[in-house]
Amino acid sequence: MNVSQEFKLSGIALPKDASGLLDEICEHFVEHAEVSRNGNLVLMKSDKARVDIRLEVPHLLIELACSSEEDLEENRTMLAEHLFYFNGDDPMELTWSQAMPEGARPHVLELTVVSAENVTPHMRRVKFACADVTPFVNDDMHIRLLVPPRGRTPVWPGFQENGRIAWPEGEDALLVRVYTIRAVDEEKQELWIDFFQHPEPGVATPGADFARDAMPGDKAALLGPGGGHRPEAARMLLIGDETALPAIARIAAEVPEGTVIEAIIEVLDGMEEQPLPSAGNLRVEWLHRGAEAEQGERLIAAAKAAISAVDPDTFVWIACEKRDLRLLRSLLKARQHDKAKTYAAWFWDRSAAQ
Repeated sequence: MNVSQEFKLSGIALPKDASGLLDEICEHFVEHAEVSRNGNLVLMKSDKARVDIRLEVPHLLIELACSSEEDLEENRTMLAEHLFYFNGDDPMELTWSQAMPEGARPHVLELTVVSAENVTPHMRRVKFACADVTPFVNDDMHIRLLVPPRGRTPVWPGFQENGRIAWPEGEDALLVRVYTIRAVDEEKQELWIDFFQHPEPGVATPGADFARDAMPGDKAALLGPGGGHRPEAARMLLIGDETALPAIARIAAEVPEGTVIEAIIEVLDGMEEQPLPSAGNLRVEWLHRGAEAEQGERLIAAAKAAISAVDPDTFVWIACEKRDLRLLRSLLKARQHDKAKTYAAWFWDRSAAQ
C-alpha cells in the first residue's frame, strides 16, 4: 500500500491464548495478503491495508493503516471478525483507539430470488436480482449471504463497539454463510450462487435448506465481496471438492482464451459432474468418491501426484477440507512453489461437520 496520506487505528486484543491466536491469523491470511513474521511481530500487507500485530503476552497489539477512512473501517471489522472467529468460544476483549463512527452500518446489498434450479442432484443454483452487480464483475468471488427468517421483515446488521458486526438476534436472527458467486449476469443484473446439498443425513445444512426452499420473491442480502481472488496466469492447476466447484467453474469460465488449465475435482459420483465452459484449454479429472469412501481420500492422492509434477510457472489453486488443505499446502511449501503463484484455502472443516 503506497499512499500519500494514511488513516490509522490502534487496537488491543486480550484473548485466552494470544500466541495460538496469532498463529491462526498468520495461517489464514497468508492466502489473502503478503504476510511476514519475525518472532512476535507479524506484518500483513494488501492493496488496501497494512497491519502490524505484535505479541506481548497476554495481549496482541494491533496497528492498522489504510489509504481511506472507508478502507480503515472495513479492515477494522474484518480483523475483529477474524480474531473472534479464530478465538472460538473463549472470552476475548478487543478495544480500539477510536470508536466506530456514530451511525455506521455495514454496506448491505439487498437481493431478491429470481429462480432456483438443480444443476446436479446435489448442487442447487439460486439466481438473485441485484440493483448493482458492478462490484462483483472483476473482484473477489466470496460474499457473506444474509437470509432473514421466512415471513419476517428483514432487520439488517449494525456494528458493535469492538468493530464486530452486530447481528440481529431473537426472532430477527439472520442465517449468515460464506458462499462463492458462481456467475455475474451484467445484462440481467443477476448474481448466481450454487449451494451444495449435503447427502449425509443428520448433518445440519441451513444454507442448503434455504436454497432447497427458495422461491421467486424471497429476500436476502449480502456483504462483500471479500476473499477468493481469481488467479491470473497462463497455466493453472485447480484442485478441489464439491465446495470448491463453484469457484473452479467461475475461474474456468472467465479465463482468457488460450489459458491452459488442469482441474482435479472430487464429487460423489458421475451424476455430480458439471459442464465447465471455458475459453481456455481445460482438462478435467473427475474423481468419484462413492457413497462409502471418506471425502478427500481420492482427491489427496491425485493432488499429490499433480503437485509433485507441476511446472514452477503454473498457478496452483486449492480449496478443500481444512486437514486435507494443510497437507497439500505443506507439500507446496516443501517444493518451494512460488507463493505468488499459489492460493490454498480450506472451505470446510471435517471436525466441525461431525
